[in-house]
Amino acid sequence: MKSVWIAAAAGGMLGLAGIVSVVVQKQMQFWLPSDLLRGLQRITRKREEGPVHVIFAFVDHFEPGNGGAPPAQQRKRVNRWVKGYPLLARKHLDADGVHPQHTFFFPPHYDTDDHLEKLVRLCGEGFSEIEMHLHHDRQPPWPDDENSLRQKILDCIESFSRFGVFCLPDGKRRFAFIHGDWALANSLGGSEHCGVNDEITILEQCGCFADFTFPVSNEAQPRLCNRLFYGQSTPKFPKGYNRFCHEISVGNTCREGLIFVQGPIGVRWRSRTHCLKPSIEQSNLSERDKPTPGRIDYWLRKAIHIPGRPNWIFIKIHTHGVYEFDWPTLLGKPCDDMFHYLGKKYNDGKEYVLHYVSAREMYNIIRAAEDGKAGNPNSYRDYEIPRYVYLPTR
Repeated sequence: MKSVWIAAAAGGMLGLAGIVSVVVQKQMQFWLPSDLLRGLQRITRKREEGPVHVIFAFVDHFEPGNGGAPPAQQRKRVNRWVKGYPLLARKHLDADGVHPQHTFFFPPHYDTDDHLEKLVRLCGEGFSEIEMHLHHDRQPPWPDDENSLRQKILDCIESFSRFGVFCLPDGKRRFAFIHGDWALANSLGGSEHCGVNDEITILEQCGCFADFTFPVSNEAQPRLCNRLFYGQSTPKFPKGYNRFCHEISVGNTCREGLIFVQGPIGVRWRSRTHCLKPSIEQSNLSERDKPTPGRIDYWLRKAIHIPGRPNWIFIKIHTHGVYEFDWPTLLGKPCDDMFHYLGKKYNDGKEYVLHYVSAREMYNIIRAAEDGKAGNPNSYRDYEIPRYVYLPTR
């Protein structure tokens, strides 16, 4: 009998060691504990009376020149979206009569040719908005310290504002942000990326209202996963948002730092060659990871919300939309089916009400909830940051 117990204990230790090995190999230790705790909290979460409002944003790390694409290929990539996205989006409406919104986080080093001008035209048609995506490194060609980073951000604002991007009706300039390679606040230790510890402070000073970089399954991922939170940085050490952070809640009065708007992350089961295997959900859409009904349901079950307003569920997904091999999914049937499924299952007006929003609108609705606003989130799309004054293009 003793030998049986020893064998069982040994087997258990080997199994545990195997699990730990996979967790470390997949860099899940940075977010998995928080996700498990969040899962326990969801079990005990009380649901308010009335329908669940599903607030859905689709953001794009949009880099036309990615992979060293020459100018002709860059133009083809931009044109594909400018022409193809309205054809897809026009077929779908949310509860407010709004088409699916696509937020292009566009990097200034690709503000060449007429890429930005074409995207602004798409914004003018009511399908999209534009925000800031920035790559900067410790090494050339983008080496940065605090002063050079600040200047790059200000230069981007000035350049984009010639088309009204980031420009508010009162003359102020605000923007949302995604960091290249997920390296926000120098969070990828030992790499060449970023190099500026106090990046969040600089972003705030330049007019940034929210960060949309995450999730990602590596060391840059905030420990507060599947949550909406305030994060700060410090010049003393990298990834300050991991230590200086607190979750947003209704009635919250401590509002220091940037709001971090994250998509779902977790372990889900997906079908591969007629069997189920575990997979890491990172809110990314691509040809290799399509938006199946089961996956969409998983996003809902993650229930990213603000404590005190559990019936407002925030789903933010992302993509890298310039890759030609992903277009059959992003501009074809899989995403068409995704929007159809969202409209059919999560927009019946009784149990669920669907709202397609831009990144800016999602931020506004979060702020409204934080201020204690209730009812229909559609009322708060322009709550704090109104729509940018996009200028007509030729």
